Amino acid sequence: MTEYLDLLALVWFVICWLGYSTYSKRRADDRPCLSNTLDLYREDWMRVMLRRENRISDASVVGNLERNGAFFASSCLLILAGIITALGYSQEVMEIFSTLPFGSLPSREIWELRMVVLLIVFIYAFFKFTWSMRMYNFVSVLIGGAPSPGDKTVSPAAREAFAQSAAKVCNMAGDTFNLGLRSYYYALAVVAWFIHPAAFIAASTLVVAVLYRREFRSEALTALRAGKVFEEPEGAADKP
Repeated sequence: MTEYLDLLALVWFVICWLGYSTYSKRRADDRPCLSNTLDLYREDWMRVMLRRENRISDASVVGNLERNGAFFASSCLLILAGIITALGYSQEVMEIFSTLPFGSLPSREIWELRMVVLLIVFIYAFFKFTWSMRMYNFVSVLIGGAPSPGDKTVSPAAREAFAQSAAKVCNMAGDTFNLGLRSYYYALAVVAWFIHPAAFIAASTLVVAVLYRREFRSEALTALRAGKVFEEPEGAADKP
């Protein structure tokens, strides 16, 4: 019976992860969220960058964003090394776990399944963070190749197209980093599985609730939206 509960908890975890990823991507098309709000700021950033002669500050910001991805990617490698080591000493780890005052000790197969799921989560996170790093590297190249403000051979339409292209790459890098960061949240839910399958189900649900709250209803989102004018005030269109 316990093994069925473990499998049910795993299925619920997958539903939560894939379900929220699909939901958040679709809702971002028609309602305010952190993702689409930051997309607007990145577009503004690239337009302002094209008006600057000195772009050292822009390159510095991209470098900081790239280093964030590098930090988390390195952390993933360390965690993966620890999980792989623990898989090689499953019996010893289970014996240590059995002395803890909480949770129930499952069969070795279920225990190793839990470790493998945790391993997969961090492998996924590693690939997301490294791809984000590469795309920020692409943004650095775009900034380096951006036309200067004084170049009269580049039309306003061409500048806007360049800004849109650079912003799109930057947006993709930010979204990919966000997916990697979400993996850490889901990994915490998997950790709850080592306590009990019911704790795993509850933690998976809680992670989705936290992600939704931060993405769609956080104070940070309100503050970011306050810095953008999305529509004209009433009567503004009637003024000469």
